[in-house]
Amino acid sequence: MSNGIVEPAGDTFARDQQVYEENETVAQGLGPVYNATSCVTCHQNPNSGAASQITELRVGHNDENGNFVNPTIFINDGKNTITGRSIVNDRAIGPEAQETIPATENIRTLRAALNTLGDGFVEAIDDKTLIAIAEEQPELSEGRVHGEVVQAPIFEAPGQTRVGRFGWKDQHSSLLSFIGDAYLNEMGITNRLRPTNVTTVLNTTTGVEDQPDDLGLADIDHFAQFIRGTMVPPRDTVLAATPAALKGQELFRRVGCGVCHVQSITTAPTGTVIDGGMFTVPEELGDKIIHPFGDFLLHDIGTGDGIVQVGPQDTANKLRTAPLWGLRTKARFMHDLGSLSIDNAISRHDGEARQPARLFRELSPEEKQALITFLKTL
Repeated sequence: MSNGIVEPAGDTFARDQQVYEENETVAQGLGPVYNATSCVTCHQNPNSGAASQITELRVGHNDENGNFVNPTIFINDGKNTITGRSIVNDRAIGPEAQETIPATENIRTLRAALNTLGDGFVEAIDDKTLIAIAEEQPELSEGRVHGEVVQAPIFEAPGQTRVGRFGWKDQHSSLLSFIGDAYLNEMGITNRLRPTNVTTVLNTTTGVEDQPDDLGLADIDHFAQFIRGTMVPPRDTVLAATPAALKGQELFRRVGCGVCHVQSITTAPTGTVIDGGMFTVPEELGDKIIHPFGDFLLHDIGTGDGIVQVGPQDTANKLRTAPLWGLRTKARFMHDLGSLSIDNAISRHDGEARQPARLFRELSPEEKQALITFLKTL
């Protein structure tokens, strides 16, 4: 269901979704290493664009100074290597390209595929808004919480950066950058923003694989248009109106969850130019109050994965606050999907979130259930 965003000439939201759901083939450029054959494989529950039970694998190691270093992955019986990225693909188009992890790469973590529904609104949040949220957090939490803002490169505007907001490490600030990077690193499809394959082993194509169609739009353009056109995950309004959920929402605020899981954020005004001058916020995304229950900032809550991407070395054990919209559609939680109940997910909060987790534990059984009921409305 589209939010009504205006489509490029000749395009439709339905066509964008169809491209988003297409399975790529080796002839079209899939691989040589990849995780999935389509966007929807990893972003599909309960519908196209949402999160899922899929995880990806990232690895690396620390140097003698304790700084994170991307791995060197050997393929083709050690004759070739893949370097310069922390992701390790689970699949390959042939055994010669299959990645395996050397024992030297002793930092290893799983990361959940993220929801993309409503990300057009997230892209439309002004940098100053996210920076202001970070600056307010120490006062709201008596100095315990302070989200980190990182500047992420904008691939479609080389040399320019913007406040990161996409990916578990806030490694992307624009949807096109996020999409172009995923098309290469998750599916092995080269595109105008990421034109070089990670390996030539078994590669049978030449040049950039993602070429414009009869409308002049490449796949990454359709993907971006689809995501920008999606509605945000809706709440269960019936459950939200119950006394238990209303009480739980007040408890959520009282114990301090809302410092990071920010309830309401207003997007930039219509007509604001963002993404290094490459995108103008349309009426459908501008001046909108959204309720992500997230701050899109990096925090250390004790579950960090040790991986550094765009940010400085101090981000190794920090992760983006997971927006809670869409939570009611999930059975696994946290960045690694390692929590199989909401109670367990809350119990894993430590570090900056130690105080809210402690206050949750001190609630009565009835109060705990009320708070969880509220979360199940999101």
